[in-house]
Amino acid sequence: METSRCKAYIAAAETGSFSKAAELLSYTPSGVSQLVSALEADLGFALLRRTNKGVTATPEGELLLPVMREFLNQEERIYQFAADARGLLIGSVTIASYSSIATHWLPKVIGSFQSAYPQIKITLMEGVRQEVNKWLDDKIADIAFTSFREPFPYDWIPIAEDPMIAVLPKEHPHAADSTYSIELCRNEELILPGFGHDDDVIALFDEFGIEPNVSFSTVESFSALQMVEQGLGMSIMNELITRNWQCDVVKLPIAPARSITLGIAVPSLKNASPAVKRFVKYAEDIIE
Repeated sequence: METSRCKAYIAAAETGSFSKAAELLSYTPSGVSQLVSALEADLGFALLRRTNKGVTATPEGELLLPVMREFLNQEERIYQFAADARGLLIGSVTIASYSSIATHWLPKVIGSFQSAYPQIKITLMEGVRQEVNKWLDDKIADIAFTSFREPFPYDWIPIAEDPMIAVLPKEHPHAADSTYSIELCRNEELILPGFGHDDDVIALFDEFGIEPNVSFSTVESFSALQMVEQGLGMSIMNELITRNWQCDVVKLPIAPARSITLGIAVPSLKNASPAVKRFVKYAEDIIE
């Protein structure tokens, strides 16, 4: 199977357009179309639906996307291992990460790593836990900085424990307390990031049998913090997310105390490319 055909299909499926895929790959749109058509002929079924508005992956094409990404990753690993054997480390590392980790931990890691290995391209993708894990599952990301919770199908390197906290408006009746009982969430109007279904927070509610009343949902935690500041409700989140944001809110540890374990997930550290292994080692050393 020719890798150029796979690259053309993946680019077209991800961008939704032969023209945009052509820009990414430095081909012509007709060249991308021909490569995809040749791949479809090889496989014996259509990978893309073609319309006047662009292209979308067929159900069969969707199933093949992560497989083809892994196929191309293996090709990349061959070149990286060969370069490593010659003493010249090259390649790329795609990182999926919580926004909190991308903000507070990764800039120093990436800066140090790029100084040591300028030939390696780093791509950073930020998202909530369900997005981060999906990027890892779909072979879009090589490494994920995320939280641990069973079942966990990846190799795991724990980095830190991050406490869960309650974020309250200053006028909240419990704002002067030393801790915030998680049981109080039963009667709260909640503002939750992660599309209103943050995996780490929902797992906490599930532990205590709490059915959350989600009044507002946001994508990012900072939006939730701003809404709490305006008195629109309260929120539960991990402490690292709240650092350095200038919001006039009250932050209290929850009771009973709970935390999430943050760390590095890799599909297989043993089979990872030299670039990925080096980056993981840098991250371990610098963050610790």
